Amino acid sequence: MHRYTTLLLLLFVACGHAAKPEQRAVQPVKAVVATATEYVSRDFAALSTADDAVNLAFKISGRVVDIPVAKGMIVRRGTLLAELDKRDVELQVSAAHAAYREAQSRLERAERLLQHDAISEQEVESLRSTATQRLSAYQNSLDMLDDTRIVAPFDGIVERTYVDAFQRVASGETIVRIVAPISTTIGFTAPESLVAVLSEPTTRFEVRFDAYPNVVFTAVIKSFARTSSDALGFPVSLRLTDVDNNLYRISPGMTCIATVITPESDRRAVTLPLTAIYAPMGDDDYVWVIDADSRVTKRRVVLGAPTGEGDVVVLGGIDAGERVVVAGVYHLSDGESVRVVE
Repeated sequence: MHRYTTLLLLLFVACGHAAKPEQRAVQPVKAVVATATEYVSRDFAALSTADDAVNLAFKISGRVVDIPVAKGMIVRRGTLLAELDKRDVELQVSAAHAAYREAQSRLERAERLLQHDAISEQEVESLRSTATQRLSAYQNSLDMLDDTRIVAPFDGIVERTYVDAFQRVASGETIVRIVAPISTTIGFTAPESLVAVLSEPTTRFEVRFDAYPNVVFTAVIKSFARTSSDALGFPVSLRLTDVDNNLYRISPGMTCIATVITPESDRRAVTLPLTAIYAPMGDDDYVWVIDADSRVTKRRVVLGAPTGEGDVVVLGGIDAGERVVVAGVYHLSDGESVRVVE
């Protein structure tokens, strides 16, 4: 009997120890203090575009005899870019010149006869009109001769040639495209929500090129579209200001980040890292606020636009100065004690 009593006592003690709840360890977390937001910066993938670019074509039809340039070649203003076979045009020039000289010679003889009243004034006027027409035809033929050559209208780079030598082309058909070698124009696509503030005097623009990651270039708005033909956004162009071309050579096609900095209209807004946002599946957005007793409370927040530094603007639910968890937000529960890791 004594043996059975001892066994039951041991089982009771063992069961009592098993029922005792286990205390959870204090969670280490990282935290930041919510800061008031005066300006919001947004980053957009951008590309430098040519300040000057032109597609060049012949005004007349003909057979191309020479294209002395190639893609990527640097050309000076006046450099020959393409030339047509000009033999037919030269024949037209010769014929038009001969016709003009003949008409001019007849006019000069008629004017001498008019001085002796040997010809009527009406006949002289007719010859004078003919000479004027022949002169115009001759000048047009000279212009056609000039049109057998395409020369660079400015210093630039050959971006592309569209035809080959000995190919027959039509008037107006694009032959070569040249672009200015130095670019101060930046292009990107902005969402509809940003278009309204692009022209505001308080909006600022900064540009960082992949080739010069540690240099911030200032820019101003050059132009932007107020309508969009698709759902991709609104095209925006910026112009870089005060760029030292001796230190930084910015050419068309260079990739960069365009940052649009706008004042935050809601003075209650604060900025938090994106990692502070706790967003359960199919639920609202929350943050974990740390109180004076180092316990966390889940609080619903209203998010604004993300910024260019990996942060997000919070429009409501949190006040400036409150401490918020920024790491481990998916491993916490309401009222849990935490230890802030500096």
